[in-house]
Amino acid sequence: MAKDIKFGTDGWRGIIADDFTFDNVRLVAGAIASYVLKYEDSQHGVIIGYDTRFASQRFARAAAETIADAGIPVKLANDYTPTPAVSYAVKHRDAAGGVMITSSHNPWNWNGVKFKGKFGGSATPAIMKRVEEELRAGATLKGKKAAIEEIDLKKPYIAAVCRFADVDLIAKTKFKFAVDAMYGSGRGVLEGIFRERGVQHLAIRQELNPLFPGINPEPIEPHIALLQQTLLREKCDAGLATDGDADRVGAVAEDGGFVDSHKIFSILLRWLLERKKWPGEVVRAFNTTRMIDRIAAKHGRKLHETPIGFKYIADLMMERDILIGGEESGGIGYSRFLPERDGVLNCLLLANVMADESKPLGQLVADLQREFGSHYYGRRDLHISEDVKQSAIQRARSQSTQSLGHYRVLKKENLDGIKFFLDAPTNGSGAEAWVLFRASGTEPLLRLYSEAASPELVDEILASGEAFANNSR
Repeated sequence: MAKDIKFGTDGWRGIIADDFTFDNVRLVAGAIASYVLKYEDSQHGVIIGYDTRFASQRFARAAAETIADAGIPVKLANDYTPTPAVSYAVKHRDAAGGVMITSSHNPWNWNGVKFKGKFGGSATPAIMKRVEEELRAGATLKGKKAAIEEIDLKKPYIAAVCRFADVDLIAKTKFKFAVDAMYGSGRGVLEGIFRERGVQHLAIRQELNPLFPGINPEPIEPHIALLQQTLLREKCDAGLATDGDADRVGAVAEDGGFVDSHKIFSILLRWLLERKKWPGEVVRAFNTTRMIDRIAAKHGRKLHETPIGFKYIADLMMERDILIGGEESGGIGYSRFLPERDGVLNCLLLANVMADESKPLGQLVADLQREFGSHYYGRRDLHISEDVKQSAIQRARSQSTQSLGHYRVLKKENLDGIKFFLDAPTNGSGAEAWVLFRASGTEPLLRLYSEAASPELVDEILASGEAFANNSR
């Protein structure tokens, strides 16, 4: 039923065979087709790709048939494909939009549908609102059946990312990389690029296994434990990972330590400003490190803050000259390439920075902390009842809440969830401490995010936040 389909920050997701069914996929595809017929040039067609999840290929075929039945030509991927490859094809084939069957980093039993705008990025909030309206209307589409053509979406995309990053420079270095596709649709892509150019590397979890054994395909701890072990065993200089649909990046330093998306974003921003000297403004999501603010300020670049979800960053990329945009979950994009996050490209660019600076990844992180102050980050996902979740958010909003744990609340912001800035120590020039309470709109889940000047302080603040959420102090 359409009423059971809820669009989140990046499309619709559901549990396979529960709410993610062929019937519901056809309903969503029909709404997308209706949107395209009303608001875009439908004869430019729609690009459709899919990831390595259970039955993704069949769900993609069902979506393709629904859209083609409405009279809209479809180009369907002939293999498992990274999401950014679909976005690249949309833009460079001048398509009316793109559909990706994926549930990104979710557990194995989930799947989903992402919709990409004709500009080659996450559909903007205005577009998604119209798609939702078409879904609620439940229009029955009839037209002269259009063709479905299977094509290779990966080859032109791989050529494009290799032009954007300096892969020849990477090939000249002596660095060795561990590469982890996490069983996702980035399988073989980064590995193939490195193999063709003679870059030293070792690849893991490239095989097709829709159960994602032992992990969620999200390039964060603990799911990157095998990458960390492999890197240490093989004495690699960095570990590079992509998520289930290869639009997010994760990394491991030469000592086996996890390098979070905030440090990756910061390393790439600093390199673009200092080495590449590219023009443009900077945009980050509300739950992302404020180290970005310090780097942007040093170089006199305007900084924008958006609600959580790359679609808001993509929306801003349509309006302004944005150099780079990033979010907490490892999604980072560049206007001059695509208004889209791209895990494969960001893996290449991290290797590019290492080659340019002649430094392993851990040294690049240490350089950041030394110049811009110590910034540490943490997140907790609290699976709590809807009542407890809503109570926590209401109390966080309340003017009567003036402290959290041992620390006074200096101010609150509510761009997306409720963020407390705390009077916790900064250890000199370290991060201003903050914690963000953000309720999921689609499940009984409350996310806590925190940044502070030490890992111990982050853990303390998150523990206080969890106690607060559970109505204790």
